[in-house]
Order: sequence, then C-alpha cells, then structure tokens
Amino acid sequence: MPNLVQELNSLDFSVYIGGPLQAAVDAQHAASMSQVSFIQEVGFKNVGTAQAPDYELRYVDFKYTKKVPNPTYDPDATTAPNNQPFNEAEVLISVPFLTMLTIPALRIEEVNIDFNAKLTSTETSNVSSEFAGSAEISAKFWKVNFKASASYKRTSSSGTSTERTYTLGVRVRAVNDELPAGLDRILTMLEDSIAAQ
Repeated sequence: MPNLVQELNSLDFSVYIGGPLQAAVDAQHAASMSQVSFIQEVGFKNVGTAQAPDYELRYVDFKYTKKVPNPTYDPDATTAPNNQPFNEAEVLISVPFLTMLTIPALRIEEVNIDFNAKLTSTETSNVSSEFAGSAEISAKFWKVNFKASASYKRTSSSGTSTERTYTLGVRVRAVNDELPAGLDRILTMLEDSIAAQ
C-alpha cells in the first residue's frame, strides 16, 4: 500500500501556491511600468535629438471666441455705432495633455488560490481454485485395472492502484486604483497652469 502522506508531502507547494502569487506580482509590476510608459510617451514630447533627448510637457491648444463686457459701453448713447454691451474676443487655452486623460492605474486587489489534491488508493486481491479428477475401471479375465487422475489448480493475483487528482483554481480581482499622491499633486499643479490668453 502506498504511503499517501509521504506522497502528499512530496508535492511542491511552492509551485502550486507560489507560482500564481509570483504571476500576480509580475502582473502588478507590468501594470506599474505600463503607467510609467504611458506618462512618458503620451504626456511628453522630445524636442531634442536621439543622442541628447530633451523632454517637454505636451500641451493641447484650444482656440475659441467668447463675448466679454465692453468697457466703453454707454447705455445712454444708443446711437453710437460701436456702443455694444459685449465685444467678441478670441481666447487661446493651453491645457497639459495629461490632465485630459485617464492615466492607467491597475492594481491587483485580491488573489484567491484554491488547490485540491485527492489521492485514492485501492487494493485488489483475486483468488481462484480449480479441481479436476477422472477415474477408469476395466476388467479382463479377472484382472482389474484401475486408473485415476486428479488435478488441482489455484491462481491468485493482487494489485494496488492509486488514483491522483489535482485541481488548481486561481481567481484574480483587479481594480482601477487611485492615483499615487505624488502624481495627483503634479496633475493638480498642471491644472493650475492652464491659462487663457
């Protein structure tokens, strides 16, 4: 009979449990590096050369026309041609590109690992017996011949079978994390730098 406890102890739980955890750590690292790459590629532009890069913040310029109060408006002088309560002014707004986008911040919140090992041992034993016999009597002129034969056969077999079943279930729950405090402060400063001209 196999030693099931010893067989369970021989399982490498560092692979079954540590493997999914290591994969989650690698995924979290990849998500963080993706955030860094996104900020660098989308939020900045290289104004230098390939040998000497120089990065500047990328801005988006908006131009529109809005009505502003006319400082020379005189409500009593209604006949003057340029005496309007509002004048049209062209406004140019420069907005940092990063403040307009959702920065990816994926975080693994929960990792559930379910590992089940099922070992079933079965012993089988088969015994079979077979007996055969024959007898023969003949008489010839007062001589009697007697023949007898017998045979006996016994077979036995035994065996042990072990059934192994392993199941591994991994459930990962990821959420969109809040921005780090430092990055949030930088984005707040960038929003304050939005200026209308």
